[in-house]
Amino acid sequence: MRPTDDFPTALSVLRLLAVSAALLALAGCDKITASLGLNEAQQKDTEARAIGGACRHALRGVEDCYTLNPKAPKAAVFDGWKEMDQYMRDNKIEGTPAVVTKPPEPAPKRAAAKASAPAEH
Repeated sequence: MRPTDDFPTALSVLRLLAVSAALLALAGCDKITASLGLNEAQQKDTEARAIGGACRHALRGVEDCYTLNPKAPKAAVFDGWKEMDQYMRDNKIEGTPAVVTKPPEPAPKRAAAKASAPAEH
């Protein structure tokens, strides 16, 4: 057996180990806030500030942001929106318009049933 015959096998094992390590690391992503010492209220506040900043960067008004994220605390959303607004003005950053597409509407159940049923004569 030549030494080069084992190379593809060793490479595939190395890839498998790398993917496994990445999946293991990603599995603990929700534990990061716990390791930072954030309680649930602080975590919600932090997420709401991030939502506000993202809305501002997407050129959405703060009212639209409230409508799109009804569970987020409005005060924190506004703080995040305001911080991002100031940051974008200071650094002359242009926003990126959000593009939201509607998912395709499902076919009516009767029409779908008639189309899939064989015609009887």
